[in-house]
Amino acid sequence: MSVEVAVASAPPSSLDSDWLFIPIGRRETSLPIEGVDAATGGELSRAMASGEFTAKDYHVFVTPVVDSGWRVRRVALVGAGDAVEFGPDLLRRLATVAGLTARDRKATRVAFVSRQPLEPSSSRLPKHAQVALAQAIAEGLMFATFDAGQYKTEDHDVWDPHQLIVSLPQADAGTMREASEAVRQGAVLAECMNLARGLANEPGNRLRPRDFAERAVDVASRAGLQAEVLGQSQIAALGMGLLLGVGRGSEEPPRLVVIRYTPEGAPARPVLGLVGKGVTFDSGGLSIKPSQGMERMKDDMAGGAAVVGALCAIARLKAPVRVVGVVPIAENMPSGHAIRPGDVLTSASGKTVEVMDTDAEGRLILADALWYARQQGATHVVDIATLTGACVIALGGAVSGLFARPDAWADTVRMVAESAGDSVWPMPLVGDYLEMLRSDIADLKNVGGRPAGAITAAMFLGEFAGAGPWAHLDVAGTAWNEEAKEYQPKGPTGVGVKTLARLAFADFG
Repeated sequence: MSVEVAVASAPPSSLDSDWLFIPIGRRETSLPIEGVDAATGGELSRAMASGEFTAKDYHVFVTPVVDSGWRVRRVALVGAGDAVEFGPDLLRRLATVAGLTARDRKATRVAFVSRQPLEPSSSRLPKHAQVALAQAIAEGLMFATFDAGQYKTEDHDVWDPHQLIVSLPQADAGTMREASEAVRQGAVLAECMNLARGLANEPGNRLRPRDFAERAVDVASRAGLQAEVLGQSQIAALGMGLLLGVGRGSEEPPRLVVIRYTPEGAPARPVLGLVGKGVTFDSGGLSIKPSQGMERMKDDMAGGAAVVGALCAIARLKAPVRVVGVVPIAENMPSGHAIRPGDVLTSASGKTVEVMDTDAEGRLILADALWYARQQGATHVVDIATLTGACVIALGGAVSGLFARPDAWADTVRMVAESAGDSVWPMPLVGDYLEMLRSDIADLKNVGGRPAGAITAAMFLGEFAGAGPWAHLDVAGTAWNEEAKEYQPKGPTGVGVKTLARLAFADFG
């Protein structure tokens, strides 16, 4: 799909668009665009006065344009509820609602009006708060272009929009220059999110470890990145007994994908390391999962997909620092070759692990990958994984868990995530809880029991993350949307892509 995402300062009446979306809150008594009510023959004011449109959250009211002087064919009001300010998070959601509405109606040219004037900014990511509005709108519109039904053969029309426009009425030349760049960045980030969503949506038989590795390399190559795939023998030569152990139960051998971004002129340090869990299907192994809901376990590689998508965005946005991405890939299956509860595995770092639960496999493959990221020179590391149901119990499906050290790095990751629109909540790393992971026969157990399950999982990873700054994002609850919302379709969310990409522009201290 090739979609032009543009920014326009012309009056909305002159936009060559099928639909014009205008966000409006219920506290507003007048329309923000001059002449728009008259252009619809008074339908907008009638709908507002009669209560047909109340501007409740994400409600859309559509009416044709009857004024031949307007090029826009339809005007749609998008409800912002009780909002008094239109910040980036709200406009991103409203723009997604607009895009999904346009998708349902097969509109090919869509414009969305920003409600606040933008001001010039000379900074890169994150943008000045006002310029960020234009970027957020572009992200929302592009987010709506994702197609989750690629295997449908009946009653499925693919949406092919030609142009998505961020409308900034009467913006000056300086604002337009900054906004144009912000919109380009927003479109890139959303496109890379959609790439990650597409990977996470693939069924297990279509995205085996070899397939995931091949697609990751293809994405990296097209973005101008260096990429390599380590096969089973190379993984064994590195001593990655944890990754090999998880993959042992499958007929599909594991892979380790390494992607490098080395911009010209970048200093030797810092090096950002991004590590993503890539379990292409998780049956639970011999500690097999219940059958109900197991089909969802195709998305257990969402963390790895986020790393691939983020590296693509980092290259296209030309981040100023070196980045290395490491994605350990395996299929966790039960068989006569599978690891058993009670088995002891040796990690690449030399630490030994007693496997108490074969369904706690993600932390095993991440442990070897974290070690390898440090070996590749990473000075600051972030791992992302659909890791624990305990994190879902603690934070639900809207907030990811953030575990990090030291505090300065935790603050950096949290602030970047918030600016990217990814909701995270800082969780503690409790030293005393490490005792729950002590094994009688090996250095560590891979689970510490039911209490503090998300924390002990993070503590386990911390034993392999090295001494430098490290953060762990548990996205078990946020990588997949269980029920459709007005601004978020059911299915993969692409969580983490924008956070990881924006980290490459952060101040590393």
